[in-house]
Amino acid sequence: MSDIADRIREAFRGEQRVDPDDLIARLRALQRFLQAVDGQVPDAQLVAAHTVVERAGSRLALSGHHTVVALAGATGSGKSSLFNALARLDLSPVGVRRPTTGVAHACVWGPLDGASRLLDWIGVLPRHRFVRESALDGEDEATLRGLVLLDLPDFDSVQRGHRLEVDRLLGLVDLVVWVVDPQKYADRVIHNSYLREFHRHRDVTVVVLNQADRLPPAELPRVLDDLRRLLDADGLAGVPLLPTVAVDPAGLDGLRPELERTVAERQAALRRLAGDVDTVVAGLDPLVGPEAPRTGPGDASARELTAALAGAAGVPTVAEAVEAAYRHRAGGTTGWPLVRGWRRLRPDPLRRLHLTSGGADAPAESLVAATSVPDPTAAQRSALNLAISAVADRCAADLPAPWPAAVTAAARSRLADLPDALDHAVAATDLGMARRPAWWRVVGGLQWLVTVAAVAGLGWLVLGYVLRALGLPALAYPRLGEVPWPTVLLVGGLLAGLLVAAVARPVSGWAARRARQRAERRLTTSVGSVGEKYVLDPVWAVLARYAEARDSLREAARR
Repeated sequence: MSDIADRIREAFRGEQRVDPDDLIARLRALQRFLQAVDGQVPDAQLVAAHTVVERAGSRLALSGHHTVVALAGATGSGKSSLFNALARLDLSPVGVRRPTTGVAHACVWGPLDGASRLLDWIGVLPRHRFVRESALDGEDEATLRGLVLLDLPDFDSVQRGHRLEVDRLLGLVDLVVWVVDPQKYADRVIHNSYLREFHRHRDVTVVVLNQADRLPPAELPRVLDDLRRLLDADGLAGVPLLPTVAVDPAGLDGLRPELERTVAERQAALRRLAGDVDTVVAGLDPLVGPEAPRTGPGDASARELTAALAGAAGVPTVAEAVEAAYRHRAGGTTGWPLVRGWRRLRPDPLRRLHLTSGGADAPAESLVAATSVPDPTAAQRSALNLAISAVADRCAADLPAPWPAAVTAAARSRLADLPDALDHAVAATDLGMARRPAWWRVVGGLQWLVTVAAVAGLGWLVLGYVLRALGLPALAYPRLGEVPWPTVLLVGGLLAGLLVAAVARPVSGWAARRARQRAERRLTTSVGSVGEKYVLDPVWAVLARYAEARDSLREAARR
C-alpha cells in the first residue's frame, strides 16, 4: 500500500507546492549530515552535497521574485532562434552549422537592477544581459515579469570550455528547456549525458521539439511519440513535451504558456533545489544503513578488552606483589620482635615496583612518574591488539563502508597513549595497603608481651646466677609446682612467641590472598576505565556521529 502511495505522490509531485520552510529544514539536515561525517567519509564523496548546500543557500538568499529558465540544446537545434523569438528581439547570435553561442546570454522581463545580483551569481557578463522592461506595458509581456531567460552555449561544442560552461550553468538555473530538432532528437549525447541525469528534476524540465515545421504534418505525431518513448526511458516520464517553431509566433503557443505558468507559480527555484537535495541524498544513501547500528561493544568484548589491558598493564604481577608485600609487612608486625630486624633487610615487594600504598588519595608528590612494572610480553601485546580489533569489528559489523574503517581507526587512535595511561592507572590505584589491620597490632602486642616475659625470666635467672657467683645469698625463686617462675617465664615466653607466630602465619597467608584479590579487582577496574577512555569512548563517538548522520540524512530525504 505504501508503494502505491509513493508512486501517486511521485506522479503528482509537479502539481504540489514546495514549502520553503520544509526545504530549508532539509538543507539544514543535510548540513548536519556533512558535519557528522566530516573526517569519517572521504571528501571526494561529499563534494556534491557541499555544493548543493552552498548553492541552495546562495540561491535562496538572492531574488525570490525571479525564475531562471535556461534554453539548452545542441548545435543547430535552433535554441538561439527560440531565445530571440521568446524575447521578440534579436539578442543572441544564430548559427546553423557551427557552435555560435559561446557564452550565455540573458534576457530579463522586468527591471534589470532587481536581477543583477542573481545574474552576477550565475556568471552572465553585463554586456550579455538584456531587458524587456520597455515592453511590459503590453499585457502579453507582463505575464512573464520576473522571468530570466538564458541562452546557453551548445553542449556538443567542439570547444571543451563551452561544454564546461553548460555543465556549470545547468547546476544553477531553476528550470531547463531542452531544445531538440527532428534530425538529432535521438542523439545519445543529450540522452545519456544530460537528460538521463535530470531524472530527479522532472518538475523543472521541459523538452521542446523545435523546427517542427520541417516535418510533414503526418510525421509530427510519430516523432513526438518516439521522443516521448525516449524520455520515458530516461526517467523523465510526464515532463512537458512541446513542438515549437521559432520562426512563427504561433509556433510558441505551447511553450509560452508553460513559461507563464512557471513564472506565476514562483516554484521553479524551490523545486529545482528540492530535486538537487533528492539527487544528493540518493547518492549519499549508501553511506548509512537502513537500520540503526548496534548499541556498541557487548559485555563479552568489554571483558575481553579489560582482561587484555590488565595483562598489558602487569596487573597479575602487581597483584602478586601485593600478596607478597602483605606477608612481608604482616611478618614484620606479628613476627617475633627479636628477629623482626632481619625482615627489614629484605626489600618490600611493592616498593621494589615503585608502587605506593596510598592510591588516588595519596599526596601528589608520593606518586611516581612511572612504575617498575615489567613491560608487556609479545603475547600480551598481541592479545591486546586482538581485543581492540574484536571491539571494533563488533561495533562496525552492521555499518556500511566507510564506517567500519572509521570505527577501527577510532579504536586504535590512542593506542600509543595506552602504555603511559595504564602505568599511571596502576600507580594511582589504591591497593588497600595503606593501613595496618587491627589484628596485626593485637598480635604484635601479644608478641611483645611474651617477649618481655621471656626477657624478664632470663634476667631473673641471670641475676640469681650472678649472686651465687659472687657468694652472696642465693635468690629464692617462687615456683609453679616444681618449676621456678623465671624458667616458666623464659621457656613459656619463647614457646608462646613461636606458637603465636605459627598461628599468625596461616592467618596472614589467608589475609594476603584476600588482599591480592581486592587489589586485583581495583586494578582491573582502573585499567577498565583506561580502556573505556582510550578505546571505547572514541568508538562511541564514531557511532554517535554515524547515528547523527543517519538521522540527518533521513530527515533530509523526507518529501
